[in-house]
Parts: sequence; C-alpha cells; structure tokens
Amino acid sequence: MYRNYEQTNMAVEINYLNARQKQNYEFAKTMIQQNLSRHKSKMNIWEVIHRLDSFVDLSDPDITLPNSHHAFQTAEGARMAGEPEWMQVVCLIHDLGKIMYLWGSNNTGTTLNNQWAIVGDTFITGCPIPDEVVYPEFNQYNLDTKTNEFMINDEINYGIYKKGCGLDNVIVSWGHDEYLYRVISEQTRYLPYFVCKLPKEALHIIRYHSLYLWHDKEKYQEIVNQQDRNDLKWLKKFNKYDLYTKQDKKMNIDELEQYYDSLLKKYFTTLDWYW
Repeated sequence: MYRNYEQTNMAVEINYLNARQKQNYEFAKTMIQQNLSRHKSKMNIWEVIHRLDSFVDLSDPDITLPNSHHAFQTAEGARMAGEPEWMQVVCLIHDLGKIMYLWGSNNTGTTLNNQWAIVGDTFITGCPIPDEVVYPEFNQYNLDTKTNEFMINDEINYGIYKKGCGLDNVIVSWGHDEYLYRVISEQTRYLPYFVCKLPKEALHIIRYHSLYLWHDKEKYQEIVNQQDRNDLKWLKKFNKYDLYTKQDKKMNIDELEQYYDSLLKKYFTTLDWYW
C-alpha cells in the first residue's frame, strides 16, 4: 500500500506540520520573487540527477532510496508501459527541482534536514485547504486560515481567486514542482537559444504533480478551468508511474543513462541549464 501515512516515521509527520504552519500565500509569493532574483548556476541535467543521490525525500512514507533512483524507476515504468517519449522524459526529470537544497536554508525549509518547502503534497494558498489533504488536523495551524479575505467563498470568489480562473492563475505552496517549472520556463532568459520541445501537458505534470488534492482527490473544482480538466488525465497517468514503480531496490543506473541521454537531447537544445 502506497501513501500510507498512518504507519510512518515521525520525520514525515513533522515535515507536513512545518509545511502547514509555515507555507502560506505570502511565503509562496516571497519564494517566487527570491528565486527570480537569485544568482543562477549552470549545471548539466545529469549533474543534477547525480546530485540527488544524496537526497532522500523526508515526506515520502514509502521508500528511503535516493531521489535519483526514484527518477529512473518512474521513467522505466512509463517506458515499459509503452508511453510516448515525452512522458518518459517527464518521469525522469519530474523531481529535479529538489536540487534547490544545494543553496537552500533551514529558515525556508529548503535543505536536506528541513524540506518542508521542497517536498510533500502541495495546496493552493490564499483559499481554504480541503480536509482531504494529508494530515488535515494540521490545517488549523496554517496562517491563511486566520485571514478572513482568504476564507471568502461565494458565487464569484473562492478565497482570493475568481471561480474558474484556472490553476495557472493561483499561488500554490512552494516546492520542487513550481521551482522546476520555472527553471524550464525561464531558461531563455539565460540561454536565448534554449528550446523545450515538451508538450504543454508535460509542463502541467511537472508543475502540479504534488497537488494531490486536485489530481487524486479532485478538489478545487471552484478554481480549475476546462484546460485543467483536460490535462487531468495526464496527471493521473503520470501518477501511476510516480507511485507504483517505487521499490527499495537499486538499479544499474549506468546501463540506463545512454538511452535517456538520447531522449533528453531530443527534447532540449542543451542539457546545460541555469538552476
């Protein structure tokens, strides 16, 4: 059984408690702005993957393998199922945003020891957090719940958002999803020749794959638009490989790199990115 939070270690629970206490609308906006102004470093995609050899997700109740192995397990699951190459690429890179731990800080929950703003299920800030979230008892500690403006829920607004505004127009709690989405989207600022050939559905998966309240529980119906509903099938398909390929079993990474290197070069003009 995956995502079993009833019999897990204390680190998982603490990570979620910190996220619910410290993640809110103002925090997420601040992290977006700080990332925009932060000095970027150039790293090859493969360097990032291998640097995740030392990253173990503190929010994951299922396995304790490094994230680099999870990347290959997810990609291989999609490959064996005959998914299109773009889905295999997404499965390989979906967690690369966790590399932010290299320049993170404990105060912002972005280090190996404090990961509450890197990993874990995300939620939309500036509006009520549905009770179907992991550890709903922690919702009472979220600062947005103490802001009346964010709790307004009538025929026009849901929290601070217009109903039907779509996911791309809200502020989701900060994590590796949003960070990697922005890394890809902003590459042309640093590399004018950069081209990403992934379809828009792939970027939607990258940006919202931790928003389980949407793609698993199908909450936020007041916020999503028709495009989000159309893309939901891809998130659900991706989720099968993200969750159900997890094994506490190491893989022969060297044998897989040649295949995935050729795929990466099909979808990106360069594997050297600014992170």
